[in-house]
Amino acid sequence: MRSDRIKEGLKQAPARAMLRAVGVGDEDFRKPFVGVVNTFTDGMPCNLHLRQLALDLKAGLKEAGLFPFEFGAPAISDGISMGTPGMRASLVSREVIADSVELIAQGYLYDGMVALSACDKTIPGGAMGVIRSGVPGMVLYGGTIAPGEWRGRKLTIVEVFEAVGQRAAGKISDEELGEIERRAIPGPGACGGQYTANTMAMALEALGLSPLGYNAIPAVHPEKAKATREAGRILAEAIARDWKPRDFLTRKSFLNAVAAVAATGGSTNAVLHLLALAKEAGVELSLDDFDRVSRKTPVIADLRPWGTYTAWELYEAGGTALVFQRLLEAGLLFGEEKTLTGRTLAEEVERAYREAEGQRVVFPVEKALKPQGGLVVLKGNLAPKGAVLKLAGTERTFFEGPARVFDAEEAAMEAVLQGRIRPGDVVVIRYVGPKGAPGMPEMLSVTSAIVGEGLGPEVALLTDGRFSGGTRGLMVGHIAPEAAIGGPIALLEEGDRVRIDVENRLLEVLLPEEELSRRQARWQPRPPGFAKGLFARYAALVGQADEGAVLADPA
Repeated sequence: MRSDRIKEGLKQAPARAMLRAVGVGDEDFRKPFVGVVNTFTDGMPCNLHLRQLALDLKAGLKEAGLFPFEFGAPAISDGISMGTPGMRASLVSREVIADSVELIAQGYLYDGMVALSACDKTIPGGAMGVIRSGVPGMVLYGGTIAPGEWRGRKLTIVEVFEAVGQRAAGKISDEELGEIERRAIPGPGACGGQYTANTMAMALEALGLSPLGYNAIPAVHPEKAKATREAGRILAEAIARDWKPRDFLTRKSFLNAVAAVAATGGSTNAVLHLLALAKEAGVELSLDDFDRVSRKTPVIADLRPWGTYTAWELYEAGGTALVFQRLLEAGLLFGEEKTLTGRTLAEEVERAYREAEGQRVVFPVEKALKPQGGLVVLKGNLAPKGAVLKLAGTERTFFEGPARVFDAEEAAMEAVLQGRIRPGDVVVIRYVGPKGAPGMPEMLSVTSAIVGEGLGPEVALLTDGRFSGGTRGLMVGHIAPEAAIGGPIALLEEGDRVRIDVENRLLEVLLPEEELSRRQARWQPRPPGFAKGLFARYAALVGQADEGAVLADPA
């Protein structure tokens, strides 16, 4: 065992003495040691219940003959920080979490690693760290929140964001906004649609990094505790076989994850995170792969934010296995790819498959809700390296209008709430990319306000930042190169005509190349927003969105 370097031999007596003080007994030194990195916080509902989940997990690990040690890692709430300077910390936290998992695995020479995750960046961050650790490991997702309810409507956090725009437009009263605010979040769990957390949780099951079916179990569902204890046995078997993530993560397993995202109208953040995970695993994956897979993968799940049902209702319908079974039947997944159990994806789906009688959430491929998947990659003179659109959230496939240019999200939000954005406008929010913000914040506050005011189908939005999984409408993000390094989005001026042509995968400003060249020659970079500390280091090292916005390694 790798941990023998810590606990065996004459010279390790001091280490054993320290370990005895935390409860390791004579027999325990013969067991594999496992690190449990827990992103618990009582600062938000998404991760609130992970303290109890960790107790269930550690009990299961001990029952399986392993000895667990629990550690903490940070978790930033996108829902709380959205629309504020705090949102800069969200994507940065993905790297910090990955570093934390890797650090613990290396510092204690553990034989296995588990990351307990919930809110958006804790899932890919935990997965990146588990892959880096180089030992058998898994990522367990805390699960979706239960839907709220108001006047017969099921609510998620997105309804609160959109209610802000509805209130600004005079469509609802202060009292109604207050009722929605109070009823939308009934308890623990991550945001309740096919937003980023649930999208990535499903993607990890497709990759095989999470036990199939586990992540779909809601946070407060009675089955969660039992399944968490069972995860201990799964990890014990992987450790016994020395079955590590890099042993089963392949290009085909990543394409499976992309197909799962496309088929469920999942978050555009999955593009960023799967690119980052593929790099950790040493697997070739490009932005163009997302477009190719999405073109041949129809949307078969009627899920929010664009659809009808919440993630809890998907679980009731049959969960992840039902989605995967439909895709396997149509030949849209590589069923022979292995998972953390050592069994193939197809074998795991067969074991977990169930379908609730009369369910209306997941459809057969021949009765698909949309003929192509939810992810579209656009390129053109505004995004030479690409940009991402979630097509499942809009019916518009062509848009042309004048640019309304803002160099900060706050300024754009003010214009929306003051009624200064008109039908036909193309709202541009720039200098909010990986380096520019830094941290590539999400724009859910602005996009939801636009939708809430009734402008969703009539206004487009472009940004070098990101969108929440809760975003819907003609919203194009991840524009690369970003404004902070002189990308073409930095050259836009108020009133420039911008064209979005989804069918031809084009994003362009209708200007001659000579004019763009003149503007490029005049462009000057802005001074960095942070001169020292974590955010300054991040801005100096982070790459562009088309490559996953990962930090550069030493040459």
